[in-house]
Amino acid sequence: MLTLPPLSLYIHIPWCVQKCPYCDFNSHGKQSELPQQEYVDALLGDLDADLHYVQGRQLHSIFIGGGTPSLFDAAQIGRLLQGVNRRIAFADDIEITMEANPGTLEHDDFSAYRAAGVTRLSIGVQSFAKDKLNLLGRIHGKDEAVNAAKGVAAAGYQSFNLDLMHGLPNQSFEEAMADIDTAAALNPPHLSWYQLTIEPNTLFHSRPPQLPDDEALWHIYEQGQQRLTALGYQQYEISAYAKPGFQCRHNLNYWEFGDYLGIGCGAHGKLTLPEQDRIVRTVKIKHPKGYLATEDYLFEESDVLPEDRALEYLMNRLRLMSPIPWSEFEARTGVAANTLDKGMQQATERGLVEITPGYWKLTNKGHMFVNDLLSQFC
Repeated sequence: MLTLPPLSLYIHIPWCVQKCPYCDFNSHGKQSELPQQEYVDALLGDLDADLHYVQGRQLHSIFIGGGTPSLFDAAQIGRLLQGVNRRIAFADDIEITMEANPGTLEHDDFSAYRAAGVTRLSIGVQSFAKDKLNLLGRIHGKDEAVNAAKGVAAAGYQSFNLDLMHGLPNQSFEEAMADIDTAAALNPPHLSWYQLTIEPNTLFHSRPPQLPDDEALWHIYEQGQQRLTALGYQQYEISAYAKPGFQCRHNLNYWEFGDYLGIGCGAHGKLTLPEQDRIVRTVKIKHPKGYLATEDYLFEESDVLPEDRALEYLMNRLRLMSPIPWSEFEARTGVAANTLDKGMQQATERGLVEITPGYWKLTNKGHMFVNDLLSQFC
């Protein structure tokens, strides 16, 4: 039977200084003064339309992503968070993350965003190497990235994340390890370290750069994992590493198939309605012009059908390194755990999964072949 999971909120701010050639997110290069007040008003109107999904819950976490949310000044971010809190109660220990890029703090410093209510920052560094940053279309340099990380720490945030990419064009093993070492020296409680992938509808897709070959990519990944572990970071998700107690609560709720409201241009939501035995996905109007011109922000709403819930849960949950409780699976999907018995037994025989009373646990081999494992449940 479906039960209500924790509730998070994702807020999308779609503007950035310029579109990066690898980015497939819904982002738009800034071409004029941003309509900050109008967009915050629209976000709160969007949230009003979704309040029936709250069902008495508090907000467990908020994530303000983009685009580059730090292009909005702290006063508008504060007005937005106050407006959200007037509509939905915040948990006492709510985590409120905002993405920011070095070199884009046009209005305020990090202390101002903290005063506005942000408790955690995620800084888009990607690399500390000048030539790699140029290839990625980034507008900052190493010094700006280092200063940004130091500024976040000095501002007294509860936690912060640095985003790093590997497998970059013409990147050597030594360069990839140097990025890890430089980031770790700044002592972030959380590091996102993920491989560059070429996505459709990006400049890199139409003009692919020369990337390291598969053998080099594997060497970077394997040795990078070991180095991060030696530096005190625990891998809790395929591309996320944290010091003990500093895992991103918002991302954990997402990968554990929790609920999240999504407001803003192109934002996605996933909500559970136990009394109706429904799991609903929402998508909002994608383009800023259309989003700002309407009071009906919903672009699409669809149900996750009962026969698809197990696979959708696994597609999310298998990204995490922790064992999977059968009770969590049943509560989040409304599907009996024993419906996966055949597939999990086959996965066990192939060395991909270990089964213990009440849990499924991926082996090291299983984490390496997640897509292969998922194919057994399609």
